[in-house]
Parts: sequence; C-alpha cells; structure tokens
Amino acid sequence: MTTKTGTLYLCATPIGNLEDMTFRVVRTLQEVDLIAAEDTRNSIKLLNHFDIHTPMTSYHEYNKIEKGRSLVKRLLEGQNIALITDAGTPGISDPGEELVRMCQEAGVTVTSLPGACACVTALTISGLSTRRFCFEAFLPKDKKERRAVLEELVDETRTTIIYEAPHRLKKTLQELLDVLGNRRLTVCRELTKKHETAFATTLEEAVVFYGQQEPKGECVLVLEGRSRESLVEEKQKSFQEMSIPEHMKLYEDQGMDRKEAMKQVAKDRGVGKREIYQALLEAGE
Repeated sequence: MTTKTGTLYLCATPIGNLEDMTFRVVRTLQEVDLIAAEDTRNSIKLLNHFDIHTPMTSYHEYNKIEKGRSLVKRLLEGQNIALITDAGTPGISDPGEELVRMCQEAGVTVTSLPGACACVTALTISGLSTRRFCFEAFLPKDKKERRAVLEELVDETRTTIIYEAPHRLKKTLQELLDVLGNRRLTVCRELTKKHETAFATTLEEAVVFYGQQEPKGECVLVLEGRSRESLVEEKQKSFQEMSIPEHMKLYEDQGMDRKEAMKQVAKDRGVGKREIYQALLEAGE
C-alpha cells in the first residue's frame, strides 16, 4: 500500500508590515506538523503575534543539505511542513530553492502561498518599466564573479532589480555607475513600513546623494534597462569601423554565401543591399 506523502508549503511572511500576513498563511502555519524557519529566534516573534504554536526547526544556508534531507524524509512519511524565511517569499534569494528541488526529485508535492515579496513591491512603485524585468538579488561578493555579472548587465534591456545592504550601498552604486554608465534608478527603502521611500533618481545623482548622507535600512535598487535603440546604434557604429569588404569576409568565413553575407552586412549597417553591392563594385570585389 502506497503511503501518501505530505506537502511542502512555501509561506510568504511580511517584509515589514505584519498586516501583510495572509489569512491562508496563518491557517496553514497553524495546521502543518512542522515549520522550517530561516531563523527561529526571529520567526518566534511572528508566530507569537498570530498565536501560532506549531513546532519549529531551523533551515538555513548553512544546514540546507543535511536538514533538507531530514525534512524530505518527514514529508515522505506523510507530514506536512511549512517553510518560512525571515521576510518575504521562500525560495526568492534564499536556500528554500534547494529544498524545493529536493522535494521535486523525491516526488513530494510543493505549493506556494503568495504574499509579500520585496522585489515585486519595489518594482511596482519604482516608476520604471514593469513589463520586462530581471532579478539579480544580492550581487556576488567574489570580485571576479561580481564583475562578470555587472558586465552582463551592460546590455540588459530589462528593468533590473538588485538587493543591497546599507553599509555596501555606496560602493555598489559607484560600481554600477562605472560599469553601466548613468541610468535612471529608484532606490526603495523601508518597504511596507511607516517610512517607506521610493527615491527616483539616477546613478550619478545617487552616488552624490549617498556620499553626503549615510544610507539606512535594507535597500532594493530598481535600475532602468538599456534602450534597444542605443544597442543597435552601438552595434552599427562598431560595424561601420570596418570596411565593407572586411565586413563581407567576416560572414563569408563563417560559411555564408555571397548573397546572404550581403544581406546580413546591409542589416548590420542599417543600409540597403544595393548600397553594399555598389560599395563592393567600387572596391573591385
């Protein structure tokens, strides 16, 4: 006889305002067999506020593999477990993603109970484009990896969301300016709290502002993406630095026939094929 497995519930908790706790999350936390919390000392305050007396266990970055196996074992035995983070939605920039992966591999049902999420909250009040966006969470601490991520963002056309601690904000803003150039930016602080702010500015202005004023509170940086027009212009400019015969050779060396190469060269340079044909004739090509 097959034993029914339990369910892992990913329960979003408030990022600052306790009124953002959903009725569904409160009920689920009361009904599950166990709550896995990022920091039990922090989470006990939340549970006490909502009169929740379910047993807790710690699940965090430093025990996510060993404890993850233990939690999956209990789920396979039929227990239901809720996963909570210190604030926001589990699995977003925290070790919850590892537990979800382990559950999926073991055939355990996972469901997410929507609620507070800092990156989406910041995006919606940023005043920047919300149609397309990417989430970088905290930038890597390793210098080489951090530089690689920043360079990837140079040509990113989507709105980018980055988390940053107050003591590192000045350095991060300067790095973003140095690598990406000046962009529109909204610095969101104290989200959902009494003194919530969405400071719409630019990277240049933010560097000056925070050079004079000490940052306070966890920050979410919402950064404007690069325009497609500027990318096309830059690409066309780089191609125009080549002669047309050199440009043709670039594609012919890749195996393109002459007709296709002419078509691609014309597209790269933003001109008609006739202009490319005429230039090749004049060059004796």
